[in-house]
Amino acid sequence: MPKISIAVFVSGGGTNLQTIIDHIEKDNIDGEIKIILSSKENAYALERGKKHGIEGCYIGKKNYPDLKERSRKITEILKEKKIDLIVLAGFMSILDKEIVQMYKNRIINVHPSLIPSFCGKGYYGEKVHEAVLSYGVKVTGATVHFVDEGTDTGPVILQKAVQVKADDTVASLSKRVLAVEHEILPLAVELFCEGKLEVIGRRVTLENEI
Repeated sequence: MPKISIAVFVSGGGTNLQTIIDHIEKDNIDGEIKIILSSKENAYALERGKKHGIEGCYIGKKNYPDLKERSRKITEILKEKKIDLIVLAGFMSILDKEIVQMYKNRIINVHPSLIPSFCGKGYYGEKVHEAVLSYGVKVTGATVHFVDEGTDTGPVILQKAVQVKADDTVASLSKRVLAVEHEILPLAVELFCEGKLEVIGRRVTLENEI
């Protein structure tokens, strides 16, 4: 069986990207990252890819100001690389709905909360953790989900909880949630590449799940 061809979309430092690279190099993931697409020109994630011999490309507002043109270029690259799976690993840009439709149940995103809490428009990065602390909840976590045309509304693949401590700050909480992201994102990619995920309505069933 040929390996699953993966495109990873990034905007920042790329620690989630690094976990996927590490798992591939350990043969835990039966896939290959064919391209890293960044919405930020100087994202360190591109440098991470370069260190592992992975092609990277900047496609953002600076070189493609028009969203449709940007989406056309992204689609062109995805087709050229024969991409099977898109992973959004800290990607802070908008995906055109045509790409979402073209890759239905083949786009995975990681979000730093337990969806459906603290998600949707306006909830990204540190803003999520600020909201968690402000609200006073006792448990937060991370979610990996398939992407649909909404914001953080696609079927949930994996979740893992993180206890909120009384003395937590945004920095301390985000660090622990990120560690959980580093666990469940590569696992979700691994399960996808092994064909162990099935979407039935809003539910994602895992092979052998009871």
